[in-house]
Amino acid sequence: MSIKSSLKSNPKLKSIIHFLLIPSNQARPRLWVKYFVNPFIHHKGKKALIRRRTRMDILPFNKFSIGDNSTIEDFSTINNGVGDVIIGSGTRIGMSNVIIGPVTIGNNVILAQNIVLSGLNHGYEDINTPPRLQKVTVNPIVVEDDVWIGANALLAAGVNIGKHTVSAGGSVVTKSVPPFSVVAGNPAKLIKKYNFEINKWERV
Repeated sequence: MSIKSSLKSNPKLKSIIHFLLIPSNQARPRLWVKYFVNPFIHHKGKKALIRRRTRMDILPFNKFSIGDNSTIEDFSTINNGVGDVIIGSGTRIGMSNVIIGPVTIGNNVILAQNIVLSGLNHGYEDINTPPRLQKVTVNPIVVEDDVWIGANALLAAGVNIGKHTVSAGGSVVTKSVPPFSVVAGNPAKLIKKYNFEINKWERV
């Protein structure tokens, strides 16, 4: 049994480790984790830039990586507490984005401003327990290469955004989107698709 599995199977030990890494009722790691653990565990590519006002709720027990020449702009929040956050190369994460793992973002992706990608959901089934205290579920989000997501969009847990797709500003994407598509609306619907036979974008 791995160390990680051993910790998960021992609630008391898991609780102690969790307290050492994160203050009670918080998502942000302790400073010793931020400065003396994370830099040696997580990958930051060449010329990758994480702006000073970005909130990095990054913990050592899940993966975080950002590829070469990628940027995370100010006022964004990155959280890998319940799942890995992987960001490719040449990708721009705009201001005030919220990314909660498990999320994988490919290469040369543009995320505009105020976008939410959350692979996490809270349970609500037990009406005698606040959703905050119920078990969370995770379902990975995957954004493939060359995607452009417009401002104020939301990507729900479990969606896959195909290569070279555009999601219009304000879209609420609740279902996976095929490559070379344009989607818009709430819920987002397919409005254009690229036709490789005539080399042209066509309305659906």
